Amino acid sequence: MTDKEWESLCDGCGKCCLHKLQEEDTGVVYYTNVACELLDVHSGRCIDYARRWRTVPDCVKLSARHLDELTWLPETCAYRLLAQGMPLPPWHPLESGSPDSVHHAGMSVRGRTIPEDDAGPLEDHIVDWNDL
Repeated sequence: MTDKEWESLCDGCGKCCLHKLQEEDTGVVYYTNVACELLDVHSGRCIDYARRWRTVPDCVKLSARHLDELTWLPETCAYRLLAQGMPLPPWHPLESGSPDSVHHAGMSVRGRTIPEDDAGPLEDHIVDWNDL
């Protein structure tokens, strides 16, 4: 798979750009509604994707060989689904033909997040969305 093909698997949901908390003893991951500083909370897209590591050094580059280590990927993530041998959902842009289908289906973080600078303690922002 080329880099362009790999990148096209991203549905643009923005869920990987949410801050997460993980319990050390159990490994349980908790999502928050707090967006990475580069995530535009209105569009649900990274505002500097190509150069994101300059601002956010711990931003993760998804790769096929590391998918099994990324246990925090949401259940709806195309990378995770394909690694598990599952099909893409009908709202995925590669299936629907529209980059907005993920938003129309309510499967993105668009309109559901707050900026990192406004958040305060992450523990106060844990969410239990059914699409994580």
